[in-house]
Amino acid sequence: MTTAVISQHARAHLEGRLPEWLEPRWFANADELRALLPEAEIGWFDGAGYGLTIAAPKSAPRLKWLNTFSAGVEEFPLAHLRDHGVIFTNGAGVNDIAVAEYAVLGMLVLAKKYHEVVRAQDRSEWLPDAPGKIELHGTKALIVGAGAIGKRVAALLAPFHVEVTEVRRRPAPGVLGPDEWRARLGEFDWVVVAVPATSDTNAMFGEAEFAAMKPGSSILNFARGSVIDQTALMAAVGSGQLGGAFLDVTDPEPLPSDHPLWKCENVHITQHLSGRSQTALFKRASERFLENLAHWHAGEPLIAQVDLDLGY
Repeated sequence: MTTAVISQHARAHLEGRLPEWLEPRWFANADELRALLPEAEIGWFDGAGYGLTIAAPKSAPRLKWLNTFSAGVEEFPLAHLRDHGVIFTNGAGVNDIAVAEYAVLGMLVLAKKYHEVVRAQDRSEWLPDAPGKIELHGTKALIVGAGAIGKRVAALLAPFHVEVTEVRRRPAPGVLGPDEWRARLGEFDWVVVAVPATSDTNAMFGEAEFAAMKPGSSILNFARGSVIDQTALMAAVGSGQLGGAFLDVTDPEPLPSDHPLWKCENVHITQHLSGRSQTALFKRASERFLENLAHWHAGEPLIAQVDLDLGY
């Protein structure tokens, strides 16, 4: 028997469907997880609080496979997992629907200046005209990081007749590579960022990139806050070079209440809520986990296995 330590949040989606060779040990809180860590050969530690989820693998000496529904994994102990031969799978593709819908929401909020409509309602004021008049129809979007989330964004934008160009680490016909997209920034009305957080993507959008973007264009970040130089962003929005920004992620998180980014007009901060804007997270992640259990038992490669050297 193989022991798997799993959150109670997944129990309703897994119980009665797990293979006979697996012994599940369910935890309902942080203390129960800590007590079970020495037994864990397969660990799915989400649900005990993010800090403990990240720290837990170092206290699980028998761990062979770590699973998470988080897509970003830069805060996990990747070197420890690599040194101890632990396979690591993440949630790539599990949150793509919710995050992609948030991306379209962000574009519409920026295009229609919907925040001004909400503020007018708060004031019980009837606006005489629409504050935002941009239509998505006929605009151009650059998706930097066309993985599962980026591809879902592209699919949702198709009915709006937005022309989408993708950026990937490995270029392909019609796709820009990592050394090509900066020279094309001036062509796009929207830049959607969904790259993993690595040393290569740290501050990949700064003063030079914002200056190269189309005047009045907007950037939307669903990657990590570290991907954008926030000081340069505030300057670009403040000068009017950028029309606005929609930030689901910031640096740091939570963003301190006195941080100037909160007061920057036309910058929308959504507190890393996009992936949480659903009720199916554990259900979808459980379906992936069941698939991977079959692969694991058969000695086959797992879905969404993290490259522990690359960090995604």
